[in-house]
Amino acid sequence: MRIALINENSQAAKNSIIEKALRKVVEPMGFEVKNYGMYAADDEAQLTYVQNGILAATLLNAGACDYVITGCGTGEGAMLALNSFPGVICGHVATPLDAYTFAQINDGNAISLPFALGFGWGGDLNLEYIFEKLFCEPSGGGYPKERAVPEQRNKKILDQVKLVTYKTMEEILPALDQELVKGAFAGKNFKEYFFADATNESLKAVVKDIIG
Repeated sequence: MRIALINENSQAAKNSIIEKALRKVVEPMGFEVKNYGMYAADDEAQLTYVQNGILAATLLNAGACDYVITGCGTGEGAMLALNSFPGVICGHVATPLDAYTFAQINDGNAISLPFALGFGWGGDLNLEYIFEKLFCEPSGGGYPKERAVPEQRNKKILDQVKLVTYKTMEEILPALDQELVKGAFAGKNFKEYFFADATNESLKAVVKDIIG
């Protein structure tokens, strides 16, 4: 599994703490982490939580990653932004229990964390525990286990609904404000990571056309 980490501007100073906790948990599992930034509060490329959504959805729909870890101050804005796009099911996760139940019941592909809430002493440990519970079992197994069948059925129904109610990213990106989109792709490592990892050739072509 390839996991993308994305931070918006209000919480960019925590990027290295988040990356360290994530790598500590998932790399022994054989997972790969790609840190798309922001890397620091004073980065030249500044991301809003709306741009988090654009970037995350592009990565997931292009096959450049399998999972996105993101967030904002409360976690709500980033969650709403990510869920505005096709191919993304993002949960708001504040505790290890949230992480486990979201993974097992909702079988999503992104989480949004509230990086400004309760992030004091032990904040890095809470992140580790969240990542452990998020990835400790294959996603979508159901919880409690006797509810697995209806939960898996509901997830398939949601996937089908989203196919009908959303346009494709190939249609969405050119229709958005182009400066907003270019800003979402302006991170210093975006081109290197994205074009090396993405497998959706039509979406790669759209992104290449946008950023020049």
